[in-house]
Amino acid sequence: MNIRRTYGLVLRYLYLFKHSFDRLTDAFYWPTIDVILWGLTSVYITRNFSGKENIALVLLSGLIFWWVIWRSQYEITVNILEDLWDKNFINVFVSPVKFREWVSALLTLGIIKSFLSLGFMSIVAFLLYKVNIFIFGFHLIPFVFLLIISGWWVGFIVAGIILRYGTRIQTLAWSMVAIFGPFSGIFFPISALPEWAQKVSMFVPMSYIFEGMREVVKTGTISTDKIIVSLLLNGLYIVLALIFLKKSFNKRFENGLIGLS
Repeated sequence: MNIRRTYGLVLRYLYLFKHSFDRLTDAFYWPTIDVILWGLTSVYITRNFSGKENIALVLLSGLIFWWVIWRSQYEITVNILEDLWDKNFINVFVSPVKFREWVSALLTLGIIKSFLSLGFMSIVAFLLYKVNIFIFGFHLIPFVFLLIISGWWVGFIVAGIILRYGTRIQTLAWSMVAIFGPFSGIFFPISALPEWAQKVSMFVPMSYIFEGMREVVKTGTISTDKIIVSLLLNGLYIVLALIFLKKSFNKRFENGLIGLS
């Protein structure tokens, strides 16, 4: 793999981000709106329901962590769509760029943007509501790492579908990750779900992280079982998603990139 070609792709996408109002809005405007709305909700609950002193931390941390997932998958799917919209996808692959270099660039971009959104939302949450997500300490490292991986495999699945069927199903780039939201327990414990949904949550790696987040808020520690299960599920899903993406990519090459729209 050529690092310089990967770096060139990352730089290309970053320049696009810098000059795109839509992307700047996604990175800063919507996170701010979400923090404000959920912050106000948590303040209301805290003031009106006794014994809920940590509700602001739970709600806003859940929101911020969910944005980490959303951002990491978004960078994979939307950058592919951007190339398709601009009729530029074929231009990328007439160059010496290889599949693994292209994927590496998208993953790197997802990490950069995820940490950018994480840092920005953390600052807004602290300035407006005195909520400090760094209270999680070293637990924050596996939380963010595993959530980024979750976003990756969702993004790979959507990217593979787009490569097979084109931009007519581009709405999946924004909507598919939301399917996992209710089963992840972002703002509520998994036990609040119906029994059938709890069984589904057992196979959703994000659910173990959000449950672990609330466990840390409540007890100051987390069962390592949750981290291990989430890691194993994420590892399995990202391998399967990469295989699917590669097969979709090869199929698209067989049919011709020029016909993809």
